[in-house]
Amino acid sequence: MKNIISGILGLVFLIAIIGCSEDADPQFRIFNERSNKANVQIQTTGGNTININDVEAGQTTGYQSAAEGNITVTAVIQNESISPEITFFAAKDNRYTIVIRSGITPSFRVDTE
Repeated sequence: MKNIISGILGLVFLIAIIGCSEDADPQFRIFNERSNKANVQIQTTGGNTININDVEAGQTTGYQSAAEGNITVTAVIQNESISPEITFFAAKDNRYTIVIRSGITPSFRVDTE
């Protein structure tokens, strides 16, 4: 009986460790520091495209998930002729804030949380 209880407890412990060790897909969100709204396109390594439209000035969007790998971000900003682009590697278990930076020329910054 003691061996059965020890075996069950060992199995429960092993399942708990495996459950906690799963890697989560990277997540990202957009923060717009500019004074005009932006339409943002995110292309992932797997060839998927995510469009986040009408990101207002000062707005931070909710998080979205993507597969681990290279992420290419492009923005079309209202009343701007320059469309910034950035590519970065998104790793599992990380959250990223893609910032559309204020300034004379539109550009991006990627913050890791």
